[in-house]
Amino acid sequence: MDAQSAIDLCRGMIWTGLMLVIPILIAGTIIGLLIGLFQALTQIQEQTIAIVLKIIVMILVVVYTMPWMTEILIERAQDTFKTIPGVIPPDDQWTGGT
Repeated sequence: MDAQSAIDLCRGMIWTGLMLVIPILIAGTIIGLLIGLFQALTQIQEQTIAIVLKIIVMILVVVYTMPWMTEILIERAQDTFKTIPGVIPPDDQWTGGT
């Protein structure tokens, strides 16, 4: 495996990870802003409300997007397994050609 192949593999993994967590982070950010706005308008400063609601919303997003996440992970794994034969050198290169 040359350096460019390793970089491309790592770049793909990072991109896949970002794609999987972005919906969760967006949901957490939006609910955090809405709760913050609500707390500022009502002057309720209870942190437990914000944390519990964020956790609940983020879990619901994970449950709702689980089929999509699984599909993305399966595609990524299949692509990685398909590239293995092209990355690993032939057998005679390991044994010195004998």
